[in-house]
Order: sequence, then C-alpha cells, then structure tokens
Amino acid sequence: METKNTVRPFGWRDKVAYALGDFGCNMSFSLKGTVQTFWLVFMAMETGLLSLLLALVQFWDAINDPIIGSMIDADRRAYKHGKFKTYIFIGACGLLVAGALVFIPAPNAEVWIKAMLFIVGYVIWDACYTTANVPYGSMLSLVTEDAGERSQLSTWRSLGSMFGNMIPMMILPMLIWEKVFDENGNPVINEETGVQVERLLGNRVFLAALIMGVLGFIAFIAMLKMIKVRVDENSVKTNGTEKFNVFKAFGNFFKNRAAMGATLAAMGMFMGMQSASTATTIMFATYFGQAAMSGVVQIIGFAPSLIFIPFIKKIVDKYGKKEAASYGAFAAVLGSLLMFVFPLIANKAIALGIYMVSLSIFGIGMGIYTCVCWAFMADAIDYNEWKTGKREEGTVYSLHSFFRKLAQGIGPSIVLLLMGALGYVSDLGTEGQSLQTATNMCWLVAGLYFFSGVVMYVGIKYVYNLDKATLEQMNKELAERKAAQA
Repeated sequence: METKNTVRPFGWRDKVAYALGDFGCNMSFSLKGTVQTFWLVFMAMETGLLSLLLALVQFWDAINDPIIGSMIDADRRAYKHGKFKTYIFIGACGLLVAGALVFIPAPNAEVWIKAMLFIVGYVIWDACYTTANVPYGSMLSLVTEDAGERSQLSTWRSLGSMFGNMIPMMILPMLIWEKVFDENGNPVINEETGVQVERLLGNRVFLAALIMGVLGFIAFIAMLKMIKVRVDENSVKTNGTEKFNVFKAFGNFFKNRAAMGATLAAMGMFMGMQSASTATTIMFATYFGQAAMSGVVQIIGFAPSLIFIPFIKKIVDKYGKKEAASYGAFAAVLGSLLMFVFPLIANKAIALGIYMVSLSIFGIGMGIYTCVCWAFMADAIDYNEWKTGKREEGTVYSLHSFFRKLAQGIGPSIVLLLMGALGYVSDLGTEGQSLQTATNMCWLVAGLYFFSGVVMYVGIKYVYNLDKATLEQMNKELAERKAAQA
C-alpha cells in the first residue's frame, strides 16, 4: 500500500493512462462532426432549422461546463477514489449509451418530433460528456507538478485524442456511406457533377455510436485504474477561508491572459477546422464522389502531425511551449493558403492531390500545437494561482471548455447557414446537388481552414503570454510559496 513517502513515481503508466482518458472522451467527441451530417443528409433537416437547434444546444453545452467545473472546485467531500475520478466514472457510465441518443433514426417523423429528438438526445449526451471531460482535463495539473512531466502528459493526451479521432474518422465513413446502383447493378451518376451518387445509412450511425460508447467506457475504466493523482485535490483552498464565489472565479479567468490565449487558439481551431467537417463530407460526396473514403484522405493528410510526438519534449525544452506552437500555427496558415488552389483545378485527381498536400502542411503545424495545447491549460491554472493565490482547477478548465464549446456551437451553425447560402438544398440530399454547389463547398472548406490557422496563430503568438522565461519564473515563485507554507 502506498504511503505519502512511497507514492509511485511519475512514469509510463501515467502517460498511457492519460492517453486512454482522451481516447475515451473522443469515442464520444469524434461523433460531433457526424451529428450535423446525420441530421442534414439522413434526417433531411433544413439548414436554417438545424443551425438554430445546434446553436441552442451548444449554448447550453457551454453553460453546463462552468456549472460542473465550479461544483467540482467547491466539492470538499471525501471520496474513496477521489472526487475527480468519481466524477469521471459517473460520466463514463452515462456515455455508454448517451452518444447514440442523438442518432435515433426517424427520417419520416414530423419536423417538431425531429427537433425534440435532437434537443433531448443532445442535452443528455452533453451532460454525460461534460461530467467526464471537465474533471479529466482538470486532473492533469494534479497528476504531477513538474512542468516537463505535464508537457509529456499533454503530448500523451494529444496522442490519445489523435487515435480517438482518427479511428472513427477513417472507419466510420466506410461503414455509414454506400454507393448507389440501379436495379441493373449500374452506378447511379449525378449527370451535372459526373460522380456516382452516395447514400448515408442512418441506422448504421446509431449502431456505431453504441459500439463507440462501449469502447470509450473500457478506455475510461483502464485510465482510472492506472493513473495516480499525486497532488492533494483539496490542498489549495479555492478561496482560502472565504466561501467559494464563482463570479469572482469567472472574473479571474478573464484576467488570466494565459488562459485567454490558449482559449482563443482552441476556439479558432473549432470554429474553423472542426466546423468544416460537415462541409468536407458534403464536398467529398458531391465534388469528388468519395464520401466513404473521406476519412482515409483526412487521415493521410494529418498523419505528418504524428512525427512530432517522439520529439516534443526536446522541442519544448529547447524552444518553449509557446514558441514551438507559434511556429506550428504559422505553418498551418501557410497550408491553409495553399488549400485555395485545389478548387481551381479541373482535373479532380490532381485537385484531390493538392488538397491532401495542403492538408498535410496544415497538419504538420497542428501537430506541434496539439502536442502542447493541454499543457497550456495546466500552466494557465498555475498562472491563475500565481496571480490571485487561488487554485481553481475546475473553474479555469471549465471556462476554457465553455468558450471551446461556444465555438463548437457557433462555428457549425454559421457553416450550416453558409452551406444554405451557397446552394445546398437539404431535400435533395447528396444525390441532387448542383455542380456549382459542390464547387462552393470546396471554397468553403478552404476558407474555414484559413480562418482556423489565422486565429490559432494570433491566440498563441500575441495573446498567450507564458513564454519560456516567464514560465520558469512562475514555476520558481510558486515552488517558493509552497515551500514557505510547508
């Protein structure tokens, strides 16, 4: 049995465990891009209505995060396995089935019934996801106090996130899309676009979500058994002897420049790149005629981002997290600029190749950022303590999550409206869209990636203020405070 003096040292077990945690989260989170596609294509919901409903549920999603985060911060009860692990376990149990609730296949239902199914399913799913994800993200700062070890945890979290996203991204489109043939076995071709028509199989989406819920639960349980919390969860009182005041905590967040910079970068990523998922799927279905293979193409494009994982600690030690991520974000901007070329190419094979090259350059830049982005937030939690004397892990992380989720709601909602304005007609599915609409999806995808890269660069380079020297000073002063209190 471990005692205070014989706690297992930080090591591989913790890193693998933390990666499994984000893999579990992404067995649910990676379905978000499929939500819009499912309701737009299979359920044939009009773009304006879906945009409104998505904005409503994501606004609640965003509010839900700081509520749960502040609740965790204020919770001083003694749990057998710790409060963070307890909340994660409760959320993981809910996610066993909650992810499938938003994919109940009912394409012939009345519009108001569809709207209710969407809202109720999404709210339940979101509540379960938030209950697991907020304490999981906050726990990084409690597994270790060492800055280098936190960077390693962030890298391994990114690794878990990559695999949690890449596996569904690659396999799911192959399972839920099928090419359409007539009664004689001949391919059904859209005469205007010249590509074979593809159909979304809604029933399979529902079953896939159930399977992913089970896989996510297994990953969460493995993480909870393997990881070790070394910092006392209640060692730093949220507001000293004062009663916890959530409004003051929120005010501190807006004064926390490190948290704001990291949050702006994340919002840029979600409002651009990840909000492009539905437009990208429609682009592959209508312009390239390869919806089933869209995931494989995306994986090939982002595969170069993996090259930084073995070297990220050396890169961070030499240049610093902010500095390295800034260079990465700049590379992402260059890749997104190149992406504007492929819609101009008439030969679709060449156009697809240019798209993949530009996506790879974007992915290389993203690779550096994603390896350290979660360490940004662990450092931002420390920055809050450095400046205010208050720890507030749950509140700082959950407010970061609040704005991320606002971006996740606002971004796709705006994209859906833009798709409607650019000619996409929901009643036609992917079968009857015009060539002009298909081409417009290409321009929309390129524009969204460019927006994403620019906002990420600004957030990291000009707002986030913990460069290598400042971070070393902060860690030194915090260590001195703790030593004086011991």
